[in-house]
This record gives sequence, C-alpha cells and structure tokens, in this order.
Amino acid sequence: MTDRLLLVIPCFRESERIRPFLAALHTELSGDEAVTVLVVEDGGGSEEQEKMRAIVEAFRPLWPGLRPLLALNENVGKGGAVYAGWNTHEDHQWLAFVDADGSCAAYEVRHLIALAKARPDTALFASRICMLGKHIRRDFHRHLIGRVYATLVSEALRIPVYDSQCGLKLLPTTAFEKIRPLAHVPGFAFDVELLCLLLDSGCPVHEVPIDWHETPGGKVRLVRDSVRMFRDVLAIRERRQSAEWKAVCNVTVPS
Repeated sequence: MTDRLLLVIPCFRESERIRPFLAALHTELSGDEAVTVLVVEDGGGSEEQEKMRAIVEAFRPLWPGLRPLLALNENVGKGGAVYAGWNTHEDHQWLAFVDADGSCAAYEVRHLIALAKARPDTALFASRICMLGKHIRRDFHRHLIGRVYATLVSEALRIPVYDSQCGLKLLPTTAFEKIRPLAHVPGFAFDVELLCLLLDSGCPVHEVPIDWHETPGGKVRLVRDSVRMFRDVLAIRERRQSAEWKAVCNVTVPS
C-alpha cells in the first residue's frame, strides 16, 4: 500500500512467546517499506524489558521497518500500551495493533493491510467467526463467555458486532485523531470503547473473518477480567450520553 501504516504489538511479559510471532511477521511484512512495526512492553519490569529489547534488536538488522522497543515504566493495560504506541505515529495514514501471542496469524495481518487499500476510510476489525472458509480453534468455555460478552456489548450499547475482542484491528489515523480525547479505557475493554467511538464519530467499521487459534499462556483471567469488562461496558454506555462524547463525535448516540 502507498499509505504508511504503524503496527503496534502490545506486550506484558511476552518474552517467552513473542519470538516465533515476530519471525512470522518478519516473513510477511519485512518487504513492505510502508509498514512500521513497534513492540510496546507494558511495564513488565526491568529484567523482562531487557529480554524483550534483546529479542527486538536481534530482528532489526534485517528488518528496517521494525522500531526499537518502546518500554513503558508502568503497567497501563493493553489499551494503554496500544495508545502509547499509536501516539508515536508520524506521517502514518493507518494505525493497527495485533496481539503478541500469535493467535492472529501473521498472514492475516498482511491480509488486513491489503484489504485497507479498497476501504481507505473504514476501520477493519478482525473477527473470530467460522465463515468464508476460516477456522477457529478455541477453548469451549472461553468461546461461550466470549459469545455472552459480545451479546452484552451489542444489547447494552446498541451496536451490531459479532466479535469486539479479537486482537487485530486497523483504522485510519484521521479517525483516531478525532476520537483520541475520549479514549480512556486502558484495559481489555478498550476494544469496545474504540468501536463505539469510531461508530459514533462516523467511521465505518467492517468485521473481517480470520483464522484464529487459542494460544496457551494468555494473561486474561476469565472471571476477574469478565467482571472488569462488564463494568467498563456499563461505564462506556453512561459516557456515551455525556456532553463531551457527543461534542467530539457530533452525533446523537442511542440511549
């Protein structure tokens, strides 16, 4: 693509898992000079950050598009790490993030970037849905909780979405700049807030089915994080009725 894209990989103590995924991304993306990749280590401690820095630096001599590690002093959550990376953009026309565990395959990242050529004003959200020949390998209990959460999001916020939480998303920088003052949720529910902000501000969002597989060692704890995400959804619903939200998005939000 002619427009430049910044791909952020948010990490929290991922030094034991990220190397194979970075290798796969290098294979898929290193030949595309328009793509910049930034690994953000989210306050995992000095020892962990040194491990991550060594991994990133080992790839950089053969991958000009890979930036030096961005190491955060404090743990700010997945959303906070993504936004910290996106805030470093320069003349990038697109912003994206992908989870560090490799559950979203590197070839799916390349596929989403290719799709952006035909949808220059649209945000693209990867979606874990078995259609169009795509394959999903996921623990049944996590799948069930994911479907309950997706239904909650759709009903509570009145937005049509099948999967708000898949860890691969891409959006126009102009859309992000418009909504950045309202992007406050730092944890795992930041995807929902981002979705609402994009839709309310007039940016179309298209869900793209992808191949996806469960990766052992994830940081999400089903009960604890589900409760937090539920609270965040209710807080987002309330904030959508605020004068600030409506002023930035310039729309009438459904109550």
